[in-house]
Amino acid sequence: MDDRQFRNAMGKFATGVTVVATGAAGEVHGMTANAFMSVSLHPKLVVISIAEKAQMLEKIKKSGCFSVNILAADQQELSMIFAGQTKSQQEVVFERLEGIPVLPGAIAQITCEVSAEYVEGDHTLFIGRVTHLHLEDSDPLIYFSGKYRRLAIE
Repeated sequence: MDDRQFRNAMGKFATGVTVVATGAAGEVHGMTANAFMSVSLHPKLVVISIAEKAQMLEKIKKSGCFSVNILAADQQELSMIFAGQTKSQQEVVFERLEGIPVLPGAIAQITCEVSAEYVEGDHTLFIGRVTHLHLEDSDPLIYFSGKYRRLAIE
């Protein structure tokens, strides 16, 4: 199988859209990611997957912490900004949750301390121990088959 066929197959799995953020050297850094999942309830652990070529990789290694911001349906533009899909130089304002940068309006803000990291293929998997979270009641932004979608309510 070729790379495009594999990517197309993975795109058939509908996911939420997140922005992973961290603070390093006094600056906030963020990137759009859908490679996120919960791992454990006791202790509360999540995992994110960051490409070896991504600038975010070293930033998380240096800071030792990150947030996962699960985007609301009306935050597609933020996803595009942090995925480098827009030429907009719009400044994004972050808030802090227990000192870690988070995005206002996200339906979930999850802060984590890195508890482990594993290099697998061309990505590093960061296991994060959840330290705090904040929830909002709103519909999620969905990504499926290479397109942004909205949750259909019946």
